Formats: sequence, structure tokens, C-alpha cells
Amino acid sequence: GAAAQPPVRWGETPRGGRVGASLATLTRRLRAWTGGRPLATPRGLPALPLALRRGEPAERYLMAARATDHPAAAAAAEAALDKAMAEAAWWPADVWGHRSLWHFEQAGMELDAVRAARRIGDVRAAGGDPTSARRYYAEAISEGRDIGAEREQGLAALGMGYAEMELGDVTTARRLAQIAIDLLERSKAPAGEVMSARTLRGDEKEVS
Repeated sequence: GAAAQPPVRWGETPRGGRVGASLATLTRRLRAWTGGRPLATPRGLPALPLALRRGEPAERYLMAARATDHPAAAAAAEAALDKAMAEAAWWPADVWGHRSLWHFEQAGMELDAVRAARRIGDVRAAGGDPTSARRYYAEAISEGRDIGAEREQGLAALGMGYAEMELGDVTTARRLAQIAIDLLERSKAPAGEVMSARTLRGDEKEVS
């Protein structure tokens, strides 16, 4: 498996809760996998940390947030998230991911909010915290199912599958990979995404 990584001090983690119905094949196990603690974004956001207030995306974000322009604030937060992820700066990425999620929800942009939840899962997984990551993937699966966003459900199932593989549960990882394949193929997702799911599904080897 991957080398152990030091724990990350995460940013603005949501508290409280909602995760609705999961995919039919995951319903009975979803809460057990995610620790039984559904997620919800907080009612408001704290002040942006001083360390993150520099740079063009941050300036655009602060201007949009002051104007209560949720779509623009979400887009700026997403741009800052992209930059932080490219730099493997997981704490800033986590903060910006939660901000994009909150603003997308305030704007009623449901598909974008589902994608934001999934990307927080990606941040947590890349930062060495697969246990936390799968909670966000679970939210994306649930909310994606509610709005019929099959590609996002598939990508979240794929992310959760890789998290389960990292945690040593090969059987669950391969089951999630097959779910991801079905959803991604049905939604005509890019071939690379389907191939990633096929790779995960084929990771289990017979031990001689």
C-alpha cells in the first residue's frame, strides 16, 4: 500500500447533517462506511483565514462574497481550489472546497454542489485521509442520485472505491468500481474515467 502520510489539519469541515438515500446497492452499508455521521454545510462561513487572502482568486472571491454574489464567489473559490490542488496544498484546498460547496448551495446550483462535495473527497484522499474522504464521496453519491447526476455519482463511487482500497477493503473497492463503471458508461463519461474504474475493479489478484 501507499506509504503512511502525516495527518492533515483540515480547514472548514461541515458539521451536522444530511445524507439522503444512497445508490440502491449501497443503501444498507453507506452509514457504516461513513461512520454514521451524515454531512451538511454550516449555516454560515467564518472569516477567510488571513493566509489565504492573497492572490487573484482570493481577491475575486472576497469581492464576490462581500456582494453576496454566490455564483461568482463559488467560481472564485473553485479556481483557488484548483490552484491549491495543483500545488498539493491540501489545507488551503480543503478550505476553498468547503467555500465553493457552501456558495453553490446558497445559489441553488445543485449539480455544482454535488461536484464540490466530491472534490472535497478528492482533496481528503490526496491528503492522506481516505476515511474522511469517503464521507464526502457518500454525500456526493446521495445528492447526485437525488438530482439524477449519474456521472457525478459514478466519479464519487470511484473515489470511494479507491479510498476503500487504500483502507484495505478490496471487496468493497471492487464492488464500488463496478457501480462506477455502470454509471459512467450510462452517462457517456470520458473514456479515461471509465478506464480508471476498470483498473480499480481489476486490482484484486489471486494469491498463489
